[in-house]
Amino acid sequence: MSSSPTKIALIGCGNISKAYFEGCRNYDNIEIVACADINIPHARATAAQHHLAFGGSVADLLARPDIEIVVNLTIPSVHAQINRQALAAGKHVYCEKPFTLSPTESAAVLADAERLGLRIASAPDTFLGAGLQTARQLIDRGAIGRPVAAFGFMLCPGHETWHPNPDFYYQHGGGPMFDMGPYYVTALVNLLGPIARVSGTATKSFSARTITSKPRAGETIAVDVPTHFSTTLEFASGAIGTMVMSFDTPKIDLPNIVIFGTEGNLRVCDPNTFDLPCALAPAGSTAFEDVPMSHATGRARGTGVSDLAHAIRSGRPHRANGQLGHHVIEVMTAATESSTLGRHIVIESTCDRPSPLPANLPSNQMEA
Repeated sequence: MSSSPTKIALIGCGNISKAYFEGCRNYDNIEIVACADINIPHARATAAQHHLAFGGSVADLLARPDIEIVVNLTIPSVHAQINRQALAAGKHVYCEKPFTLSPTESAAVLADAERLGLRIASAPDTFLGAGLQTARQLIDRGAIGRPVAAFGFMLCPGHETWHPNPDFYYQHGGGPMFDMGPYYVTALVNLLGPIARVSGTATKSFSARTITSKPRAGETIAVDVPTHFSTTLEFASGAIGTMVMSFDTPKIDLPNIVIFGTEGNLRVCDPNTFDLPCALAPAGSTAFEDVPMSHATGRARGTGVSDLAHAIRSGRPHRANGQLGHHVIEVMTAATESSTLGRHIVIESTCDRPSPLPANLPSNQMEA
């Protein structure tokens, strides 16, 4: 295995890039050497800010022979396009969520990667954090017996109350399912395995939204996608999940995820975080108590990129893999399709549960 870090590059220098610049520094097996953006002056300024030798166009970045992994941080509507361009240029790819906007797109990306002998990976990687790895260990060791059901809740009044440019969240590829669903569905698949069938109802409570955040307070934007979902997930294991996701309600104090088992219940941390604790209520008790972390805290975005780089070098499967990303996209798409068609949707894809992290790893390592 090479001791030199894998050279990676970011395509897309928007707000999320800051989290990757910071998080990737935690791992010495990867090194960001370049960045690109459709706004080339912005790419150059970002490169200068982070002391990179290259900041420029996507085409020029993809032509660089030293870059092994491209981290795709573009807007979701071009995720599939950039994924395929990077693969065609001979690069392994890690894509920010959502992987693509349809199962057809994600299947095409997977086919390209397989044909070219390259790796494709997709966020979220929060399931590799201490909180969700602790939950995984508890389930795997039988702390709640056999999992029989799950609840997931994500309810809020909408992003126009805080985001400076919230339009995207109400257009194709937005809404609560494609915005926050990747965290929840990925976490549930990691904990309970693949999903076999989906049913539910999706609705749009408001046809337009008024922005209350600066600098566009008072502007009205159209709503083109469902903004409230009540979805049933039937897992291949036999467990049944209920997931409620909304941009239409006031905030309310509900648990993010609860897994119900034959011998206890597990309250799982927010799947959009790495280090919040989980809580366990054994059978016979209604009181949840926080569980000590089984894994080191301190991971952040970039963890999945480091894991991908390690997997490429060692030949093992990477955890936030394209098959998982494709499965999540199909499940989220089915949530809307089920409501539109008025029937259950059978999920055609499947995936393995990603292998858990060893419990003794420091937070700056992905392999023992």
